[in-house]
Amino acid sequence: MGDVKHLAAAQDDARRRVTAIQSDQWNLPTPCSDWSVRDLVVHLVEGSSMARILLDGGSSEDAVAAFGREHGPDLAEELEGALAEERTAFERPGAMEMIVHHPGAGDIPGTAFCEFRTGDYLLHGWDIARSTGEDEALPEELVAATWDSLQPMVPIIGQIGAFGTGPSGTVGEDAPLHLRLLDLTGRRP
Repeated sequence: MGDVKHLAAAQDDARRRVTAIQSDQWNLPTPCSDWSVRDLVVHLVEGSSMARILLDGGSSEDAVAAFGREHGPDLAEELEGALAEERTAFERPGAMEMIVHHPGAGDIPGTAFCEFRTGDYLLHGWDIARSTGEDEALPEELVAATWDSLQPMVPIIGQIGAFGTGPSGTVGEDAPLHLRLLDLTGRRP
């Protein structure tokens, strides 16, 4: 079930990782093919903006307009503003019960959308840490929540394009949950 507490914690984790990016690291490659660290942070900013638009009742076309715009030189500051707006939108009464018109996932309840956003911050925070050489540890509670939210997609996760090739098939059921989650989502730690 979508939880603003988990979203806030995942946002905080991503924020911490973004503010640690050094000036010479913005062009480094990431585990997300064809994305630099800068591209990944832009994705987080634009995803936050998309979320606010959808939670404000916007259409999927309105949400798509959040992507591909110009960004200033201080992406960490842009992210800070976008995170605050997104969190405020999810905290509004009725946000978890409303149906949002996601451009990729279709019409989904706010709870599922909150889970998507939580996982996005958690996983892309790891991507940033992997790229910049920072601590890759993931908060256990968020790992468990994201793992649970992805279970309905396990049979098709490698086919939907959002998680690379999906699981490698080489990480056993006895592996730590964070490693299984990373592998499930196409990351190879």
